[in-house]
Amino acid sequence: MLRLLLLLTRIIPAAAVAAAAAAWPVLAAQGDDPDWPCVQRKVPELSLGQIWTGGDLPRTAADWSKDSGISALVTELSARRVPLAEAQQKIKSYAEGLPVGERERHMTMLMQGLFDHMNRERSDVVGGIARYAHRQRDMAARLRQEASAVDALRAKPDANSNELTARSDRLAFQTRVFRERTESLSFVCEVPTLIEQRLYALAKTIAEALKHQ
Repeated sequence: MLRLLLLLTRIIPAAAVAAAAAAWPVLAAQGDDPDWPCVQRKVPELSLGQIWTGGDLPRTAADWSKDSGISALVTELSARRVPLAEAQQKIKSYAEGLPVGERERHMTMLMQGLFDHMNRERSDVVGGIARYAHRQRDMAARLRQEASAVDALRAKPDANSNELTARSDRLAFQTRVFRERTESLSFVCEVPTLIEQRLYALAKTIAEALKHQ
């Protein structure tokens, strides 16, 4: 439907464009949060239990940020530019290079670090999506208002043709921007899921490394 908005400004009354724009928040909003535009259910934060299938992490795991080596590894493994298979191999190599007596402590610190880092990153993305969608809703409201104004101007017998053309062109441009921003949301909405899936896969690799120590 949104793909048609630009064309509609040229061939049918602007009020019809307003009606099309009005459908955006209705179609986009999911669940109880009107700012959430994704098909995926909004989960602001993950819990460790959703990701980690091993036993309870020791208290020492919370000190992961004090270890410069683990902190650097957390940053590296979290980066989606690093292929997942490569990240998993780095975890295995790291575990194999640890003294047996130190392996559990370091690996649980790595697990806690990955969870804290990637859960925070994911939460930031979720918040950004909501803010982005809110701006889209505001833009849709402005489009509806301008479309109504253009429609009213077109209905006037003495309407200034230059003004009508200029405002119609501006409305067409703004509609195109709106459409492009809406289309980009479908890609952005995938990011929280991608982060969650990567975190789960890395956690599984850590659990397997601990199991075979």
